[in-house]
Amino acid sequence: MLTNQEIWTIALKQSAYDSNCLPEDFLAEKNVVTISQKHPLARKYLKLPLSCDLVSYGSNIVAQASEEIAPLVQKYIDRYPVEHCFETPNLHVLDDMLRSYGQKICFMAEYFLPDVDAVKELPCDYELRVLHQEDLTSLYLPQWSNALCEERKHLDVLGVGAYDNGRLIGLAGCSADCEMMYQIGVDVLPEYRRKGIASALTSRLALEILALDKVPFYCAAWCNIKSVRNAIRSGFRPAWVAMTAKDVGFVDSMNRE
Repeated sequence: MLTNQEIWTIALKQSAYDSNCLPEDFLAEKNVVTISQKHPLARKYLKLPLSCDLVSYGSNIVAQASEEIAPLVQKYIDRYPVEHCFETPNLHVLDDMLRSYGQKICFMAEYFLPDVDAVKELPCDYELRVLHQEDLTSLYLPQWSNALCEERKHLDVLGVGAYDNGRLIGLAGCSADCEMMYQIGVDVLPEYRRKGIASALTSRLALEILALDKVPFYCAAWCNIKSVRNAIRSGFRPAWVAMTAKDVGFVDSMNRE
């Protein structure tokens, strides 16, 4: 099984592919700004290049941006402390800067990596089954939309289901978003929540992924307390945060939904 240091190294390397920088840039004392561009090893769902994307592992900010927006982003991230750049009221300054370029802040998320000393199989009152790609084909339904992604079925490679007398009541799935890292998502039917099923599914799937010498990772909005608690209970720990801008039309279309 991978060690925590190996997991950390893999994550930094992947973030470097995603942000067009070097792994060590995320550990530097000073902020780093790069010009965003496509990379063949970047996470497959990232629609590179990005107009503005900020990532922090805690030490500094690595920002990728378009050539025209990069100077504004540099000015912004050098103006405020790292943690304040990702929160109001300061992020309104960045949002105002971006508007003249037809962009708005869109996605904000916290990412978690497993602590191999804390990830363990958790008890569950229901039967758990490991599911492979061929077992997932009939499960692309609204109730499993966090665990599986219909737009990228080919990336959903592994899952763990919880069953009550043969009925699927909870599902964790992982997407092979890049060569070495698989992202976990989880859903539990409403009437079965608050029974420890989500953490049992998440931890079991994390162990299955680690057994493949891949790195499981978990993403949640930092305001999604239920999801963050699930990550912590399942043996995951905060690793990095990200904030991404998209064009105004895209953001407005999401708000209309």
